This record gives sequence, C-alpha cells and structure tokens, in this order.
Amino acid sequence: MIILMLPAAVFVSVVVAKAGIMGAAGILAIVVGLPVVYGIIAYPKFGIAALMVVSFLLSYLSSIFPSDQPTGVLLDAITYLLIFGFFVKKKYDDSWDYFKNPITYLVLTWLGYNFLEAVNPASPSILAWVYTVRTVGFIMLMYFVFLYQIQSIEYVRFLIKLWLFLCLLAAMSGFQQENIGLFGFEKAWYAADPLRLSFLFINGHLRKVAIFPDPVTFSYNMVVASAMCICFFMLDISKTKKIILGCLIPFYLLTMLYSGTRGAYVLLPGALALLAILKFNRKILFSVLTAGFMLVVVIFMPTSNATIKRFQSAFNPSADASFNVRAENQHKIKPYILSHPIGGGLGSVGIWGRRFAPNSMLAKFPPDSGYVRVAVEMGWIGLLLFCTLMFVILYTGINYYFLIKNPELKVYCLAMVLVLFIYNIGNYPQQAVVQYPSNILFYLAAALLNVTMRLDIAERKAKGDVRIA
Repeated sequence: MIILMLPAAVFVSVVVAKAGIMGAAGILAIVVGLPVVYGIIAYPKFGIAALMVVSFLLSYLSSIFPSDQPTGVLLDAITYLLIFGFFVKKKYDDSWDYFKNPITYLVLTWLGYNFLEAVNPASPSILAWVYTVRTVGFIMLMYFVFLYQIQSIEYVRFLIKLWLFLCLLAAMSGFQQENIGLFGFEKAWYAADPLRLSFLFINGHLRKVAIFPDPVTFSYNMVVASAMCICFFMLDISKTKKIILGCLIPFYLLTMLYSGTRGAYVLLPGALALLAILKFNRKILFSVLTAGFMLVVVIFMPTSNATIKRFQSAFNPSADASFNVRAENQHKIKPYILSHPIGGGLGSVGIWGRRFAPNSMLAKFPPDSGYVRVAVEMGWIGLLLFCTLMFVILYTGINYYFLIKNPELKVYCLAMVLVLFIYNIGNYPQQAVVQYPSNILFYLAAALLNVTMRLDIAERKAKGDVRIA
C-alpha cells in the first residue's frame, strides 16, 4: 500500500507546491467531483438532495472565499447534470403521462416566453438575458426533473425532512448572528459592500441573513418552514414528533424577526387564513382565531422594542416611508409597462441591467416587487401570463387536495399549497422567487402537487378502485 500511494503523494505535493490552492482544488475536483457527477446523473434522488443542500449552503460558504470566485457555477453544474440525467433516463422510457397536467402546460408556455425574450428589440443587451435566464428560465426545468424523478412517498418524506432540517440550520445561524455575534467572515461579508451594509443596518440594528444571500430570502423561508410544520401536526405521527414541530414553529418565527423584513410578517396570517378555508373544522378554526387574536394583541400593544415596532409597522403600510416610495416608483413606471407589451427584456433591471446597460432608465429602476419586475422586463403580456401560471398552480393544488384520499399525501399536498401561496403573497412586496434556494423550492412544491396526486391514484388503483380510469 505504501509503495502504491507514494507516487500519488509525491504527485499531490508537487501540484500543490506549483499551483497552490487552485492545484489542491483541482485534485479534489477529480477525486471527489467525478464520483459526485456520476452520482447525480445515475442516482437522481441523490442529485435532487445535493441540489437542495447546495442551494441552501452555497451563499453562506461563498462568503468565506474571495468575492470574485464563480461559486454559483456549482449550482448551474448540478442543474445541468440533473437535466442530462433526466434525458438519459427518458431514453429508455417513452411515456410522457407524468407531464400531462395543467401546471406542466403553463410552465412550458412560461418557459417559451422567457426564451422569446432573447429577441426582444427593447432589450439593452443579450448578455443581460443570458445571465438572467440561468436563474429564471433554466431553474424552471427542475420542475420536470422533480416531477419525473420523485416516485415514492418515502422519498417525499425524505425531501420534506431534509427541507425542514436545512431551514433549522438557517434558523440556528440567524439566532447565532443575533444573540451570540457574527463570525469573522460574516463581519467581512457585511463590511465588503458599503451599499449593502447601509441597506442592512436600519435604526441601529443589523438585519440578519443567516446562511442566505439576503434577509428577504431568510425571512420568507422561515415562514414557509413554519407553515409546513403547522400542516404536519395533522399527520398521524408520534407525540414526540409533534412536540418537536411545536418547538420548531416559534423558533423559525423568532429568527424570522431578526431579518427585519416587514413583508414577511403578513405571510403567516395569510397562510393561516387559507388553511382555515381549506381545512374547515372546529379545531382548525379555533386555532386560527386564537392565533389571530394573539396577532392583534402584538400589533396594537405599546412597546419600546425596536424589533416588535418594526413588526407592527408591517400592518400599517401607509405610515411606512419605504412602502410609499415603492408605491410612487410603481406609479412612475406604469406608463412604460403599458407602452411596452413585451417589456424591456430579461435582465434589464437589477444587477445585470446596471452591469450591461448602466445608462439605461430601467437599470436605475428599483423593481422591489417580483410582479413589478416581471411587468417591467416582460411587459403586461408577460405579467398576465405569469399571473395565469400562479393561478393555475394554486387552483390545481387546491383541487388535488380535495381529490386525494390518502391522509398523508393529502397533508403533503396542503403543505405545498400553503408554501406556494406564501411565495405568491411575498412576491408582491419583494422578489420572492429569484434567489436560491427559494426558486428551487418553489418549483419543487409545484411538482409535489402533481406527485402526491399521482401517488394517490396509483395507490387506489393497486387497491382495485374501479372509479380510477
């Protein structure tokens, strides 16, 4: 063994001595990367789990490395490998029944519209489209991967547990940043960009981002995790698991407050209202009314706590200066939207607009709202199509919820409906589904709506239910 390993040790030493950290990274890429690449392509269950883990942790780990390192390429690579694995598997499976549903048709239409934006004559730069379509267009392809590769209730359980565990890691990170203090590399990340620091430091309090790229993504995912835990109380699980869920909910919501994102504060009440409508019974109604009463108390109670004051201001938007500025910006951009039916092109606003067309009007426009961004970049036609997609996803999910017979699958479907509803509400005051991991989780939730319905139908067929065609 020593004789065999000695040449390898010499080779590694020489490479590291000559090429430094890049040489070491290259060796690791070969030794570790090749098996991982094979695993993602050949074992899509592993690949999907890897995509979720990396999408949650990459932004946090990237803050350790120099800012000019293209760490985002890792997520792109996993995405492309999963898509490649999907087509490899479809080579031996010519059935497309999995994809025959209303959500798929609208996703395909929306995807096609995104690619048509490449030839938008108003677009300032094709490069802006190229960079934007990576996180807006190609991520949509994950919906088809999820829909096809998730084929058992056991794997659905695993993904949901992984989802909640990753959210727990994020909540623990936010708690550490608020109550224990920032790590050295976290302080360096905040201080690296003065503009970012000015945005995150409000009224003497530093908004926390946990393991995410911004406080909005942090807060929205904490609300999503809380709503999922509330739904899972309806599962036939042990008392111990219900106690764990009961502890996770307030912890998620507490750390959500550390983000200072007012748009997130109204999301859970909205989700609970939908839950009360869909799951209409005495126990749910009593729980929602109790939660509503407690919310009213918190909103109107006098306090000197800055975090609670910021929470209270979310329910009085007319008195919020930032809300009024956003309303004014939307009023100013309205004539442009009406006069450009297909918009100014993907990437014409935000970071890519400032990079590739810094002198354009749209590059200087702060979109804030996800819906406003769609309207500006893709026009009122794009906004109408996007809203139709959101409506069809929610309508289909609600319809499936009432059709599914398996109690466990029914709860999973309900949880995904609430997740999608939360992202849709949150997409109005902020851009809810453009950052990792929210963009991946959104299409995972949409796919799980169809997966739960498909698994329920298969189960009923196996039991000899003659009413299933």
